[in-house]
Amino acid sequence: MTKNKTSYRYPLFIVGILFFVFGFLTWVNGILIPYFKICMELTNFQATLVAFCAYLAYFVMALPSAYVLKLTGYRKGMVLGLCVMALGTLLFVPAAYSRIYPLFLGGLFITATGLALVQTAANPYIAIMGPIESTAQRIGYMGLANKGAGIFCLIVLGSVFLADADNLSTSIEGLNEIQKNEALDTYALKIVKPYYIITAVLLMVATLIYFSKLPEIDETATNTNSGNNVIKDRKSIFEYPYLVLGVVALFVAGGAETIPIDGIIIYSQALDIPMDTARHFSTYTLFVMLFGYISLVLFVPKYMSQQGALLFASVWGLFFTIAAYLTTGIYSAYCMLFLGFGAAMLWGTIWGLSLRGLGSHTKKASAILIMSLVGGAIFPVIFGNLLDTHTDYPQFSLVVLIPCYLFILFYAWKGFRIDHWKEEGKTNAK
Repeated sequence: MTKNKTSYRYPLFIVGILFFVFGFLTWVNGILIPYFKICMELTNFQATLVAFCAYLAYFVMALPSAYVLKLTGYRKGMVLGLCVMALGTLLFVPAAYSRIYPLFLGGLFITATGLALVQTAANPYIAIMGPIESTAQRIGYMGLANKGAGIFCLIVLGSVFLADADNLSTSIEGLNEIQKNEALDTYALKIVKPYYIITAVLLMVATLIYFSKLPEIDETATNTNSGNNVIKDRKSIFEYPYLVLGVVALFVAGGAETIPIDGIIIYSQALDIPMDTARHFSTYTLFVMLFGYISLVLFVPKYMSQQGALLFASVWGLFFTIAAYLTTGIYSAYCMLFLGFGAAMLWGTIWGLSLRGLGSHTKKASAILIMSLVGGAIFPVIFGNLLDTHTDYPQFSLVVLIPCYLFILFYAWKGFRIDHWKEEGKTNAK
């Protein structure tokens, strides 16, 4: 594929549809966490297992996904992933009727397994379809689709799942065990119709991708340049320090991006903000993230390098994490909300700085980067546990983000420049 804009406009549109699907099914967790907490009567720690199961699949299935893609190619791999996702969303129906939490978690894991396969294909596809220095810009476009879908999802499903949550929580307090179970059983069934529709849409998108003329990309022939230097294929992907450090950066970025969206509702509740107000905060965070992606599209690489954007995002994240820790009530929630602006810049910039010049290692490197998304599984449950154990000062739960942003700061400042483990003098892409 040539690297002019007209050559990748069509595949950019097709993959943009996939990123819309990613957004819908990824950011619905921000609604599912408080929803399951109510209808399954869970602690904050137990509720954040939603994020844990969803992101754990990336770690477990990313490498198998890379091998599948070698057999199927990008397009057929995307179709297969969408079909697996449909199987997972369909499992929500029997889970709702039985109100069995592990069954819901199983459905989330299967859905995320399909997501891992599709993302292992889609992210490197976006990265190498054009100039590597504009990867963050193209992923910025994808971020707009992703977060736009998340906003749509949270507005629609939030109004279905959480609209009467405060009234339900109050009404079941005086009920006996049988009456309470009946009320919660009815509440759990709210999820059935939406997930029938989601399953049907996934199958429709799979059909669209299957019959599309999405071209394959020969990654061995593209993006072998890193700045002005040509990086020859090395024996192992672990011989690329900037990639290995990028994997760690993406691991901690998983927590930095997931917590402000998936965790802000239960965090706001811990600050004694009513659910009727708190349920909108995930949506507001995604709106803030949209501005972050728009900034990537407008300013990277024309006015700012990928490294500069990542450096800015890490400083922004540290500032608002500390601000949220030091403030109280609605002001702390607002500070957590504003974390979304910087978090939007993490994904595309880290991918752009990590995935350059890898040649034949691109698919496997992409799988390793996808595996690092397990950070989105680990950090939210730590956050949820801290919420449960520090009820007198919920802001303490945010300290989990500080080491995340400190490492991202290191990667943006120095880590992405390290070309060889024994010699750090060579620098790469801007």
